[in-house]
Amino acid sequence: QVHLAESGGGSVQAGGSLRLSCAASGVTYSSFCVAWFRQAPEREREGVAFISGFERTNYADSVKGRSTISRDYAKDTVYLEMNNLKPEDTAIYYCAAHPGYTDCRGGFSPLWYNDWGQGTQVTVSA
Repeated sequence: QVHLAESGGGSVQAGGSLRLSCAASGVTYSSFCVAWFRQAPEREREGVAFISGFERTNYADSVKGRSTISRDYAKDTVYLEMNNLKPEDTAIYYCAAHPGYTDCRGGFSPLWYNDWGQGTQVTVSA
C-alpha cells in the first residue's frame, strides 16, 4: 500500500499562490497515476488535476490555466501549484494514487483511486 502525505496548504488572499506537495512512502509510486482532488464543505469531492506515469496531465476546467501539476521522480513527490487563487478554491485538497497503473484511465473518478492522503486545507479569502 502506498502512503501519501499532503502538505503546503494554508490561508491566502485572493490572487495569491500556493504549492501543494504529495509525498509517497512505503512503495515508490513514481510510475503511477497520481491525482489531486478537493472537497469543500457540503460539496462532493471533485477532481482538480492528474498526472500519469508518462507525465500526461489533465486539469479540471475550474483550475485550467491557473494550476500546474508536476512530479519529482527523485523525491517521489507530486506537486500542485495554484496561482491566482479564488475564494471558490477553498477546500480540503487530497492526493490519490492507483498503484499498478501508469495511465490515469480512471480520470477524475474518486472511486478509481485506492490510496488517499489525509488532505491539506486551502483557504482563500476575498
